[in-house]
Amino acid sequence: MCVCQTMEVGKYGKNATRSGDRGVLLEPFIHQVGGHSSMMRYDDHTVCKPLITREQRFYESLPPEMKEFTPEYKGVVSVCFEGDSDGYINLVAYPYVENEAVGQDDLPERDQPRRKHSRRSLHRSSSGTEHKEEKPGLASDSTESIQEMKSPRVDLHIHSDVPFQMLDGNSGLSSEKISYNPWSLRCHKQQLSRMRSESKDRKLYKFLLLENVVHHFKLPCVLDLKMGTRQHGDDASEEKAARQMKKCEQSTSATLGVRVCGMQVYQLDTGHYLCRNKYYGRGLSIEGFRNALYQYLHNGIELRKDLFEPVLAKLRSLKAVLERQASYRFYSSSLLIIYDGKESRAGALLERRPEARLKGSVPEGLQDGGGSEPGSSGQPKVDVRMIDFAHSTFKGFRDDPTVHDGPDMGYVFGLESLINIMEQMREENQ
Repeated sequence: MCVCQTMEVGKYGKNATRSGDRGVLLEPFIHQVGGHSSMMRYDDHTVCKPLITREQRFYESLPPEMKEFTPEYKGVVSVCFEGDSDGYINLVAYPYVENEAVGQDDLPERDQPRRKHSRRSLHRSSSGTEHKEEKPGLASDSTESIQEMKSPRVDLHIHSDVPFQMLDGNSGLSSEKISYNPWSLRCHKQQLSRMRSESKDRKLYKFLLLENVVHHFKLPCVLDLKMGTRQHGDDASEEKAARQMKKCEQSTSATLGVRVCGMQVYQLDTGHYLCRNKYYGRGLSIEGFRNALYQYLHNGIELRKDLFEPVLAKLRSLKAVLERQASYRFYSSSLLIIYDGKESRAGALLERRPEARLKGSVPEGLQDGGGSEPGSSGQPKVDVRMIDFAHSTFKGFRDDPTVHDGPDMGYVFGLESLINIMEQMREENQ
């Protein structure tokens, strides 16, 4: 049984099998800025997330012209809990074996994770730093031993050299600076709690392997945008549909077809990432959305005007692709916009200032003789990727009863709004 094994942290091999070699120790992906499922780091080029069958099948049936704008799908792994020598529970990935593991939507309705319950258990703590929550066993004969274990390990062996600071609801800086995006740790804790709360009779889970789309970037600045005027899938209950429609009506999803779901942007003047989360994005007006986009493109010293053209070119290309996808709907899908905080003229100038080094405001990644050179086109490297397809559909997909006509105009409307706002911003800041 996986959980009863004693594992030495840090010695998991990528090509492990349960028959002998060790598996791959999964850790929170430090650059996750949004979403509710925890993205886990598998290796430098790969992340993984709990498998939802609809999303897996969607990745497997993507039209070729969409693949430029989505993460590469790399397959499936089996994931289980394992205890380390200190008594902490870790998630470890092994090669997937058919019929051994189950995905999140393979469970009957009554066995689905309850997020509210998991949040309560996460906050149930005793004095000191340890959480004394009850932990269900992974199998009936191991319940007692599991209950004696400590709370999930959350300290990271892989971390950023650049600290993160979350902006709170009052737009003031939080005092804590940490070495990973705070949203990634939040999602990781909730994911472990959800998995343990319904894992009494389960040993293995299925996780999707996906391309780590920020691995090309030294200092990835990431904007997560929830796209479209509708977020609920065709199979949503009346209660869930009403909940999602209310969120859209009360945010820029209704007025712009897009809302902020998360952000991290590197600040050259302080040497850390500023972060925003989805709760900030839900409360924005149209003008607030414009200001958030401006903040995302500002490095603390200057507005990155050199980003306008390459980002706009990507957005226009994606819009043209989606307008050709008849019957596709990308409900609750997000769009990531990514650029490198290292590529900047101000960064190169800042590096040359001796006082900047003395103050420690320039991270090691920038102290290598200059910022990254732009691409051969003279423009900085940017990326635009669609993610999260758990509620996506198209004609003939999995025998879905509802067939939609034409392209996803709610998503296209969001892209048009984004393009218009960026074009206006470019004109205002020439």
